[in-house]
Amino acid sequence: MFKVEASSLEEYFSYDPAREQDLRSIDKVIRKAAPKLKRHFFTGTGDGKPGMSIKMIGYGTFQYTVKASQEPIDWPVIALALQKNYLSLYVSALESGDYLVNQYADRLGKTSVGQNCARFKKAADLNTDALAEMVSRIETGLETGELELSYGRVKKN
Repeated sequence: MFKVEASSLEEYFSYDPAREQDLRSIDKVIRKAAPKLKRHFFTGTGDGKPGMSIKMIGYGTFQYTVKASQEPIDWPVIALALQKNYLSLYVSALESGDYLVNQYADRLGKTSVGQNCARFKKAADLNTDALAEMVSRIETGLETGELELSYGRVKKN
């Protein structure tokens, strides 16, 4: 398993020098589009706890619970993660029971979109205008109550 050994945002950004500019470029788009979603270093949920244990750059925070544990899990609203062969953008915002990233899948560029995640090799693969629009919509939708937050599998009606 690919594991980023970092203990701060700066260490995370510089962990893979070949992809540092990609992370910084995407970070800049996210921070400009959603300045109220505070950026933080997410260290994972911890060994033996539900959730993902990978380290990521988080934007905004919320809590959720799972069936296996009633202990609340802190999770980023949006997260940017280094993976072995690609970058992942996790999106926890839903509209009408569907992750917002799915609504932007055909506009985000050269990406592979899953349930709540877009995967891509480099920042140049992303349509940053569509990314900025999606991220801005998340911040606004959370403020107005049009969007909700969740993480994990969502039951489709």
